[in-house]
Amino acid sequence: MKGLITIAPSRCPLKQMEIQKLLFEENCYEDAGELIQFVVSKYKAMGTASIIVRINDFLPELVKLFVSKCGFSQISYEKLWKVKLNSSYKEFDNKVFREFRNSDAPVVANLYNEELLPHFRPLLGKDSKDFKDILFPGLSYFCEYKYVYIDKKSKNIKAFISVKTSDNKNYMIDIIQSTWDDIDIELILNYANSKIQKRSKNADLFVKTKKYTQSGEKYEKEFIDNKFECVQNQIILTNSSAKIIKNSERSKKFTVLNQFYGRIGAVNRNSL
Repeated sequence: MKGLITIAPSRCPLKQMEIQKLLFEENCYEDAGELIQFVVSKYKAMGTASIIVRINDFLPELVKLFVSKCGFSQISYEKLWKVKLNSSYKEFDNKVFREFRNSDAPVVANLYNEELLPHFRPLLGKDSKDFKDILFPGLSYFCEYKYVYIDKKSKNIKAFISVKTSDNKNYMIDIIQSTWDDIDIELILNYANSKIQKRSKNADLFVKTKKYTQSGEKYEKEFIDNKFECVQNQIILTNSSAKIIKNSERSKKFTVLNQFYGRIGAVNRNSL
């Protein structure tokens, strides 16, 4: 055996799948490239729209392999920060937090899609199936605990909190928030920590920031100010045939049904 590749289970396999692990002998990038191309062609033939992979930024040769040989494109970043809670513990009201229910999934999916920067929504958007609890959680390679942060008066969900661990020692916190409400991130981290402490007293906490969301840069700055340590920076690549165009493009002249328009007639929009 020269190598191994695994594809993450997907709730919506025709929409998006993720390369989870890639193992190959040292410097055997040719073999790795064949594995990648095999799974891409296999799942593309089955109708999968795009395949995502996340690669640590200290592996430039692997990034180059995906981009130059396998046709992937770099679209964004994710960072993992080691949480350093303040000594002044922030009290929280248990009435504004509760466990996630499957009936919350449509609302959480809407929060996630609204938080994405507009030009990333077609590639990284999710639906309610992506957030519902799986039927046989014991088959997953990690444990996940999910909670929601709600408005005390309206009972509307303001944020979704996912806590994952694969070893009961290292816990990763992922937060999806409403773009219409100010969220106290320190309060959420304290609440997540209180839940983790019930399971593991000496756990290490990590929180994720996503460059492709509207709150990504804001929380990144806040974590730097709080002296959180960035322990991982991952590059996100996709092989989707769609191309992200961040800046509006205008053509000097184009034709639609034999009519000509100049600059005034050009449509100004973000395109994919």
